[in-house]
Amino acid sequence: MSPIDPGAPHDATATTTDDGWTLIMVRDLRHSPERVWTALVDPAELDQWAPFAAAEALDTTGETTLTMVDGDTRAEMPAIVKTVDKPRLLEYTWGGDLLRWELEPTVAGTRLTLRHQSPHAGMEAMVAAGWHLCLIVCDQLIGGHAVGVIRGTEAVDHGWEGLRDGYAKLFS
Repeated sequence: MSPIDPGAPHDATATTTDDGWTLIMVRDLRHSPERVWTALVDPAELDQWAPFAAAEALDTTGETTLTMVDGDTRAEMPAIVKTVDKPRLLEYTWGGDLLRWELEPTVAGTRLTLRHQSPHAGMEAMVAAGWHLCLIVCDQLIGGHAVGVIRGTEAVDHGWEGLRDGYAKLFS
């Protein structure tokens, strides 16, 4: 796979709370909320863009497993799908983190807002860089131009370090 051009850090904030931090990323996608929803819940599609593989569809509340993938290394993490409001809101835990995906229709497609809450201090810029790359891959996949999943250490070949440093500056 050829390296992708990740562009510059943008449309993100990170706030510190008493119990960790919250990353908020906003992306405007040129696809319908229903199409974006499928990419967020379908295990086959998640496996092509997300940092994890899902044991099952994320479209029903309850317990499941999300498996972190980094090359040949896999780490299963418990998850609980907490909220499913198709095609507007998906919320689930991932290990100790909480991910909230909000989809809002726009004239051109969908405004996606990701709220990632975590108790792990100091990870904000790293997580933002990872999601930045994942959302580029997701957008390409939905548009019919799959570029291949970018996970773990492979992200370094696609500008992850520059994104991490850029988000660190943006958040400071």
